[in-house]
Amino acid sequence: MIAAVVLASVLIELVLIFTGGADANSGDAGASIGVGTRLWRMFSFFTIQSNLIVLAVAVGLVLRPARDGSLWRVVRLDSLLGIVITGLVFAIVLAPQVHLTGWSLASTIGLHYISPWATLAAWLVLGPRPRLTWHAVAYAFIWPLAWLIYIFTQGAFTNWYPYPFLDVTDLGLATALRNAAFVLLLGLLLATGLKTLDTKLPPRA
Repeated sequence: MIAAVVLASVLIELVLIFTGGADANSGDAGASIGVGTRLWRMFSFFTIQSNLIVLAVAVGLVLRPARDGSLWRVVRLDSLLGIVITGLVFAIVLAPQVHLTGWSLASTIGLHYISPWATLAAWLVLGPRPRLTWHAVAYAFIWPLAWLIYIFTQGAFTNWYPYPFLDVTDLGLATALRNAAFVLLLGLLLATGLKTLDTKLPPRA
């Protein structure tokens, strides 16, 4: 069910890009922006990347529910960590600034509301666990850190940032970096909580 929701939401987003519809992440119709640029920006959003990881993990668990391995544990944690951060940040910070209708609204509901909390609920109820280790927690932060480096680097050349709280042009570098550090701290707290729950909750094969 999670895989179907994410896949449908991403496909809607792609159709909107090719037809000039409003982006489900920013609400921007991008009338003056080429399709190639809109596609690149779409896949630069943390929301889209975290949902694609969730999609890969969901399909992987459907095919082999007892899947395990060092790399799998990192990817599994990234799917949980990334999507919960996506849900929290959107609900608290971004939702009041984005006003969507129609298919854009349908896509954002799938990407920002259903996917985050259904993924967390599925992990809490179905597991499998225990799977998380402190090594997995450490390696799970490679992707978010690499994403932040990429966003700030490309932003220095394009002046485009996917989220207002990271917009160096409007906020200044110091404030944008402080906001990024806050989100990383939130991620660390979430990762610690997920690791603790993975150990304390009843095992799920």
